[in-house]
Amino acid sequence: MNVPYLLEAASLLVPEENATENDVTVSDIWDYLAHDEWEIALGLLEELGDGPPLPLAFWESLADAADQLRLERSAAWCHWRCSEIRNGVIRADLTLRPAAEARRKTPVPGHGVLRPMWDIGHLSPTGGAAVSIAGLWVEDMPFLEPGGRATVRLVPLTPSQWTHVEAGQRITMHEDRSVAGTAVILEVHLPDGHHGRSPRTD
Repeated sequence: MNVPYLLEAASLLVPEENATENDVTVSDIWDYLAHDEWEIALGLLEELGDGPPLPLAFWESLADAADQLRLERSAAWCHWRCSEIRNGVIRADLTLRPAAEARRKTPVPGHGVLRPMWDIGHLSPTGGAAVSIAGLWVEDMPFLEPGGRATVRLVPLTPSQWTHVEAGQRITMHEDRSVAGTAVILEVHLPDGHHGRSPRTD
């Protein structure tokens, strides 16, 4: 399947009234496609994907196109968005512990390769903490330094474990038994069939 076809297929899934922050619409993107400006078209389609939710097929087409164009950052983001649609996404304000206080001395990679454990309040049969795994994407930053703070996106490995999580809740990040960071939940969007609580607006 070639790149122009994939980008055209994705474009057909975007409502005509959708627009980016710079008022670019899907009709503008067709102009770029007509002139074989594929990378520009892909970037603009990604921006349109930040608006009202678009279907899984949209992100799958963009991911395939980005893979074929060998645009690693775009490919990682589009595959990540596919994961969000399948498993849900939790946005949170994460603060990592300083290097002097934590086992990790290097930055956390921002593009979805890390899948840390999270203490979200579950208990094991023996009464200890039972952690849940979720992938981590750092918004607007390639990585997060120890002691740093950023808005992050979490994709649960098992969405059903996260149905009780709600905005304002504090959770902790772990890469081993020690606490690697603390996060405050901002929004919870679980897929259909997993009835999590809606984000609070207060």
